[in-house]
Amino acid sequence: MKDDFKLNSSLTTKLASGQCLDDQRSLLIQFKNSIIFNETLSVKLVTWNQSEDCRHVISLELDQESISGGIENSTSLLGFQYLEKLNLAYYRLHDIQIPKGIYNLANLTYLNLSNAGFVGQIPIEVSRMTRLVTLDLSIFFFDLYSSPTWPMKLENPNLKTLVQNLKELRELHLDGVSISAPGSEWCQALSSSLPNLSSLSLSNCFLSGPLDSSLSQLQNLSFLSLDENNLSTTIPYSFANFPKLTTLSMFSCSLQGFFPEKIFQLPTLQNLYLGNNNLLNGNLPQFHWGGSLREIILSYTNFSGSLPDSIGNLGMLSWIDLMDCKFTGLLPLFNMAKKLTHIDLSSNGLTGSLSSMHFEGLNDLEHIDLSYNSLNGSIPPALFELPSLQELQLINNQFGGQVNEASSTSSSQLYTLDLSSNLLEGPIPNFFFELRNLTFSFFHPTSLTALYTWKISVTSKTSRFLSSITIACQSTQASALRAHIHFHN
Repeated sequence: MKDDFKLNSSLTTKLASGQCLDDQRSLLIQFKNSIIFNETLSVKLVTWNQSEDCRHVISLELDQESISGGIENSTSLLGFQYLEKLNLAYYRLHDIQIPKGIYNLANLTYLNLSNAGFVGQIPIEVSRMTRLVTLDLSIFFFDLYSSPTWPMKLENPNLKTLVQNLKELRELHLDGVSISAPGSEWCQALSSSLPNLSSLSLSNCFLSGPLDSSLSQLQNLSFLSLDENNLSTTIPYSFANFPKLTTLSMFSCSLQGFFPEKIFQLPTLQNLYLGNNNLLNGNLPQFHWGGSLREIILSYTNFSGSLPDSIGNLGMLSWIDLMDCKFTGLLPLFNMAKKLTHIDLSSNGLTGSLSSMHFEGLNDLEHIDLSYNSLNGSIPPALFELPSLQELQLINNQFGGQVNEASSTSSSQLYTLDLSSNLLEGPIPNFFFELRNLTFSFFHPTSLTALYTWKISVTSKTSRFLSSITIACQSTQASALRAHIHFHN
């Protein structure tokens, strides 16, 4: 009977009960002695010692262990013939290539070398590790000033050569690796070699378009991220045929043309990130009740049309960012999307009034930004009663009249409030002085008559409020403003 367990969350070993393998203990000691690491920052290596029980080492999880060297000369690492999982993510290595002898770890199913400081060409030996299920060689953090060349590349061998024998691969993450391949090449290389692929992340890889329809042959794909590649392409309608897709992320890809509405309606889709593609057109469809979408980010795109009332049917929706699009018409009701935490509809062409029903019952809502639209009418006090609201920005609309008193703000979390460039009048409502967490509030009246009647009683609450408030005026109006705000003891 086999027995699996963890040693200090860093080493997993396996052997028949009651036995002890001196060769495995010896390898671990050699490995620990061959590498350079910061003992004050280490959590796993610093606590392991040779007196501990030692069996077949099948997993080394040494991510974020502040290892800065020695790995390139460590022959003991390549001696762990039973190793199935190797995680060296977030090392602190400098200008070290991936050891070519790594293919000797023939039983590896999981290899994570992300952000470990490796540089240069990915060796062809990686393509011989045919049992791999997960391969992560991503690079998210590097300094172009200290290292003027791109840190890691996949050119010779290229992507096709790397993956053609990795038939078991389900997760491939190569973010930040220079692949420099046209769409027909990299799409076909993946679709022809990796039938089981479920997670693909190739952000910032110097990929180009067009997106080849062959990519839709990856019917097990659930996660697809192609951020920050200059694809300059349309999104194929075949992307609506991914039966398991949960996340589609294509920030800053120079996308163009019309986005297929059917992708929004994929029953499995949870996260859609298309921001910063200012040539991408599209409309929002009618959403069916019980849709799975959780996050929608379309900021800085050319999406237009009205916001459908059915957006409230998305009961799982927690984040929606449609900033700087071309949406027009009335603001839909969000009161059925009870999980919402973030709404940003700023810089569009939305019109109409704002009622207490729009956000009624959204107890988790933390951020509302409706700035730079053409919304009018009064600001409903119910906005200030949302228990989790931290930021409320209504800049540059046409809200008018006075802000009426809210009934319950004693537990308010609001710390940012910006009502500038509206048509508000009347006294500052008393509940503003109850907003204990308010650190920044901004008022920029269209006319100073909006401020002439503000009479403030000086209390400790007043002092706290005044320490946070900014009233923006032109310099020629400042003296008039000082003359007409009256303080009463």
